Formats: sequence, structure tokens, C-alpha cells
Amino acid sequence: MKGTLNLRRIPMRFAAVVLAGSVLAATTSCSAENKGPQVTSTASSQPNSSEAGTGTAESTTPATGSAAGSPSVNPSEGGPASASAGPSPAATAVSWKTYTDSAKTVSFELPQEWIAQSVTPEAGSLAHAVKVEVKDAEGRYIATLQTGLPSAAPVACPAGQARPYVVISSVPLDVPHSDGPETIDPRVVFRVVQGYKFFGSYGITNMVAGADGQSCELRNRVQGPAGKGDISFGDVLAIHAFATDEKVAPAKAFDTLDLAAKYAVHGSEFANVQRMLLSLKVNL
Repeated sequence: MKGTLNLRRIPMRFAAVVLAGSVLAATTSCSAENKGPQVTSTASSQPNSSEAGTGTAESTTPATGSAAGSPSVNPSEGGPASASAGPSPAATAVSWKTYTDSAKTVSFELPQEWIAQSVTPEAGSLAHAVKVEVKDAEGRYIATLQTGLPSAAPVACPAGQARPYVVISSVPLDVPHSDGPETIDPRVVFRVVQGYKFFGSYGITNMVAGADGQSCELRNRVQGPAGKGDISFGDVLAIHAFATDEKVAPAKAFDTLDLAAKYAVHGSEFANVQRMLLSLKVNL
């Protein structure tokens, strides 16, 4: 089932309440010869907000007359609750730069103080795969970009094991991808799954999360074109409802769904992450 509950015409202070009810009820270097990764200043650039990819499972639309990115609710649409598709809140970093890998297959913008570092791709990755880790100015992990990932089947989800999830933010993204019966148009998303806490994760995806607003695993990966491997850019490759003895980080854990919504809608960290993810360009 690819439907979502689109949030419209309800101010933010009420939206998180509605969301909660829904869930509970159901140094990089640049050589002169361009032989290494490149970082260039893009202080005046804007995020890639291509509208490619419309109205499917995690697609949402800002309500007419309301601020883009302000959650609202349309109970008639069914499916998991979801925030509007606007790229709000605005990124807070003053200066931005662009990272480009040595082969110029990927590029993305990141705050000037953040660090993007090329690392060895995962074992089993396709030829010419790229893996880049992003950290903030203090060295704290932010996200990993990977291309050439081998296809991976979703985890088994026995009856009764799926957990309610919520799409808090979902914005179209223009990257190479392939379509299939269990795919949607690529998106930059922030989603939360309910366990003993509310576990949140950001990333890019074109994979259907689950049916009837429940899932065993939310995957942050885009099914790439045939023979090119999958693409992932986010904090983790997938998120699930963690057990009490599992390590949650680098995914997020929130005591309430309201706190998760505030992180995505009002948080400066997510605003900068979202702009970075939206700026991704991939040449396969």
C-alpha cells in the first residue's frame, strides 16, 4: 500500500499531537590536477528541489496558503501520517562548499565547517563504487554516501512483527533510479518507527516502507539503474524498532513523537542535513 496521510491545514503545535495519535493508535583535498576529491565554495547555491517524483507512498504536498514544511493533516487519505514536502526549516549554515569525488561521479553541498572524507567502499560493492563519510566541525558523524551497493532483499517481516511508523518529512529528489513494484519516486525523508522509544532516521529512498502504516524495516536506499547498484545517503542504511539491548546511534531516539517532529521541523541540524541530501547529484 503506497498511500500516506498527508498533513494539511493544521498548525505545527497541533500536528505533532495528531502524529502521535496516529502512531499510538495503529578534509577532503583538491589537487591542482583534479586527481582527488574536490571541495569548492557554493555560498550562494540552492538545494536541488526538483519535483521529479509525485504523489506516491511517501509523497506529500504543502497545503495552499500554508507555509511550506508546516505539518498538517488530511484524514481522508489513509496510510501513515506524514508532514508536507516543503524543504523547511531553512538551513542555518552560513557558508557552503561542494564535495566532488575524484571520478566526478557524485557531488553534494555541505556546510563549510563540515568534513567529507572518501573511505573504502563496503565489501561486495560494485566496481567504481563510492563511499563518503560526512562529519560536522566537531568530528561527530552525520551521514554516509554510498553508490554501487549490491541489491539487498528486505528483512523478513513475520505477521505481527511490523511496527507503526510515521513519515515526518518527505521531499522529492532527482537521482538515477529504477522502478519496480515496491518502489516510489526518490525522496529525502525523515521517518520514525515506534518501539520502546520513537526511533528516527534521515536518508534518501525510493523503496516502499510497509503496508498500512506499519513496517519491520525502513530502508534508506534508492534502487539504482540496472547494473549500477543501489545508492544510499543517510545516517544508517535502514532503521527498525530497536530492542533495549541494541545500539541505536547513529540513528536517533526520542521519548515522544512530538520531540521527533520538532527535530525535523524546527531543528537546525536536520535543516542542514536536508539541504545536503537534496543537493546530491549522481552520474552513473
